Order: sequence, then structure tokens, then C-alpha cells
Amino acid sequence: MDIMDNNDNIVALAKPVRKGILRLIFSRFFIFAILLVFQVALLVMAYMQFSEKLPALLNIQWVFTFIMIIYLFNSSMDSSAKLTWMLVIAIIPIPGAVMLWWTQSNFGHRMETEMVRKQIDKTRGMLEQPQNVVREIEHDGSGTDDISKYLNKTGCFPVYDKTQVTYFPLGEKKFEAMLSELEKAEKYIFMEYFIVEEGYMWGRILDVLLRKAAAGVEVRVMYDGMCEMSTLPAGYFKLLRSKGIKAKAFSPIKPVVSSHYNYRDHRKILVIDGKVAFNGGVNLADEYINRKKRFGHWKDTAVMLKGPAAKSFTLMFLQMWNIDSDAAAEDDYSKWMSLPGCEEEANGYVMPYCDSPLDKYKAGEAVYMDILNRATDYVHIMSPYLILDGELETALCFAAQRGVDVKLILPGIPDKKVAYSLAKTHYKELHEAGVKIYEYTPGFVHAKVFVSDDIKAVVGTINLDYRSLYHHFECATYMYRTDCISDIEADFQDTLSKCREVTDTSIKNEKLSYKVAGGLAKMISPLM
Repeated sequence: MDIMDNNDNIVALAKPVRKGILRLIFSRFFIFAILLVFQVALLVMAYMQFSEKLPALLNIQWVFTFIMIIYLFNSSMDSSAKLTWMLVIAIIPIPGAVMLWWTQSNFGHRMETEMVRKQIDKTRGMLEQPQNVVREIEHDGSGTDDISKYLNKTGCFPVYDKTQVTYFPLGEKKFEAMLSELEKAEKYIFMEYFIVEEGYMWGRILDVLLRKAAAGVEVRVMYDGMCEMSTLPAGYFKLLRSKGIKAKAFSPIKPVVSSHYNYRDHRKILVIDGKVAFNGGVNLADEYINRKKRFGHWKDTAVMLKGPAAKSFTLMFLQMWNIDSDAAAEDDYSKWMSLPGCEEEANGYVMPYCDSPLDKYKAGEAVYMDILNRATDYVHIMSPYLILDGELETALCFAAQRGVDVKLILPGIPDKKVAYSLAKTHYKELHEAGVKIYEYTPGFVHAKVFVSDDIKAVVGTINLDYRSLYHHFECATYMYRTDCISDIEADFQDTLSKCREVTDTSIKNEKLSYKVAGGLAKMISPLM
């Protein structure tokens, strides 16, 4: 029975968001946008006034531009980003330099960077790596031990055996399993999601959470602060708290210009009692279970872990939850991490991991490139977006050119026209290198999947775009020789049967609007 039909409290919490132009005008988003535009306008006016009083400065802008280009050449940023900033500074030297300084100076998120570093350093040895697993994978030639060593420079990510992994080829399947597992919770339920939207899916989940919280289970919910600009009422976490659920909004949006807002919590984590965990692309909104149609059929994927690897997601959740905590964090970790886990009869190895935009490592991209570079037979990929830097594009092309079957499934119906246009700018070079590209004709692919050689797979939150690879907090599940890898490849082949292949002809005859939009957007793609 739909919980919203018989519970007034849930109706208040899960009422669908109304649409309309008046709602937009009086929305927080509109007000915040006006305030941000006002601040930018003040800065522009100040610059123009400054320029009028010092015309001599304008005569030496070319010297200034040259100095900035030298600086960019010697900076450590991605080469594609360097080109974009060179273009910006060539067109608007002084404002462009101010923008560059603003993004590079950590203005608005220096404190957050330090707090994240403290949490990671504090918990670096909290999960013990099973030594029998290290011995088993150390010399098998798969490279799993190498990628594990790399990832553990960025945090605490053991490789586990005795963990059962179930693959869900659709959000609907994950939703069913979530409801079932939530009902079994005895100690705690931790949820961290990029999007939570009022509706049927969240209403059903919320009903279980409220009952569990009332029964004494520790229930915590954290969502990205952008939700309160689009899918949730302002201060929604306070409403959840009033119902017995501990809740937080990560990095809530305020009407102040800051590069801090560029870093969003894109993770999707549910962990129950440290024994069961869910990860993948599925957010908590009705389109993810095809109950609401937005861009045709919504194709998404997820995995469920049962076994010791689930505790990795407990640690990831607590690290994000305690970013703004300090003294209380120690007790919080020991309280929940010390609870007994479980072991399952299962083949293969599992390594949950996460990626932070606030350190020097690009863990998400590194894992994808490692799979591409080590593959011998095939690499099959599903991703909603394709906005690549030079290194990842080269890795895709190189894998195909050395004979690996590289196939890439992308959406047939886009959710964002500009991102769709940008993806198409990569088609020609990838296609010429031998990468086979397909578009999902029934609708939108939101899955983030890599599967390779029948032995490796990654399912998580990490898209093939700049936002995921450089600007978001992300997480994923790396699998090696697990039983579900055959299910992942079978799902890829089933999805492939519903796709149209990108060909020389389709690339040549692409709509002019996509070609123009993609070409223009590509100049600033690292800033998107």
C-alpha cells in the first residue's frame, strides 16, 4: 500500500514538487541567482571603473597575458583545463586572471579541504587489510594489488574476499532489494545520496526509516545541499530530525560567490549494520525506478554487497558525516566500526573505494585507465556523459588500437543537450581509433559501469566527465573474479541490443545544432 495514502506526516514529507513559472520566480534558486548575478555585476563595474582611471594598464595587457600563459604552462592542472584558461585569459586578461586566482586559491573551501584531510588521516588504518587476500592476488598478473596500493595512498580501501555481490540491471530491482534489507536493520542505517526527491520512491523508503528510528535503530540521512535548490524544501533535514532521523545537507547553497559550491557530494551509499551495502548510479527519485518518465526509459545499475566489504562504505559515510566534527568523531567511528560484520560464501574479491576532489589524486580516472591499459580481450562501458580529458581519451583509443574490443553505450535521449553535444565531439576520434559507440534508443543511460575480460568490473557513481573525475566526491565498487561479473556483461549485451551504432555516416550527418553547440562548449568543457 502507498504510504502516502494513509499517513499525513509522510504526505507532508513526500508531496510532489509543483512546477510552474511563478514557482520558479519565487523559488530560492531564483533569489540566489539574482544575488549571485548582483555580486558579479559589482565586480565587473569595479573593474571597468578601475580600467577607466588607469588606461595605461590596458596598454600592457599583452605582457600580463604572456606572464599568465607562462604560469599556466608550469601549473599542475590538466592540459585541457590549461587550454581553456589560456582562451579565457586571452579574451579577458585581467578578469580572466582574477577568475583563475579565485578557483586556484581555495577561496571558500580551504577549511573544508583541511577537514577532509583530517578525517582521512584519522581513519587511514581503521580497516584492516586481510593478508590472505594480499597473498592470493599479489602475483596473479591482474594488477588488482597494484591499483589497491595506489588507492590506499588516498585513504583506507582494503580488498576483501568472502563478500557476496548482487548486480541490479535496473533501479527498480535495487529499490525492491533496498526495501527488503532496510526492514532487517537492527543497529544502524546510513544513507548518503546526491539526489533525494519527494515522491513515491522516497516516501516508501522514508516510511521504513521512520519506523526503524522509532524502534531504536540509528538512522542517518545525508544529501547534497543542491537538493534544497530543486527537489526538497529548505531546511528539509530539520524536518527529518523532528521525526527522529539524524540528517544533514552537505554543503548547502548560500547566496555568496564561492568556488566551494563546485564540489558536490555525488555519492550514493546505503549501508545497514555494517553487513549490507548498496552502491551505484541510482538516486532516490522516481525517474530512477521508471515511475516518472523524463527522458524515455531510465537505464541505471547498482550493486549490493553482503560481507566484510560493506564496512568500507560505513567508513566512507562516517568520513563525510564527520567533516564538520572533531572531538565527537572519534567516538562516532569506534561506536559503529567496532560492531561485528559478517562473512559470506562467495568467489572473487571486492574493493569499495571513493574519490575526493580536494586531494592531488584522481582515483576514479586512475581505476578506469588501469582497466583500459590492462585489458586483453574487451572493455565494455556504460556512461551517461562523455566529456573527456586528453589522457582518458588517449587510453580509450590506445586500448582499441591494440586490439581490445572497446564498446561504449551512451544515452539515446539526453537529459542535458549541451553535455550530449559535447559527447558527440569525441565520436570521430574514438570511432577512427576503433572504439565502438552506441546510443541507447529507449531513453537515458545513467549507469556507470566498466566490465572487462570476464574478470573485472566497476559499478559506482563515477561518470566519464570532468565533474565526476575532477570536481565531485564519488564512490564505486571494484570487483575482481566475483560471480556477478557475468551478470554485468550479460546486461551490457542485453542493453546493446537496444542501441543504435554510431557510424561514419551518422557522425558526418549529425545535426548542425549539435556540432555547433558541441564545438563551442568544448572550449570551456573543463569549467562545466
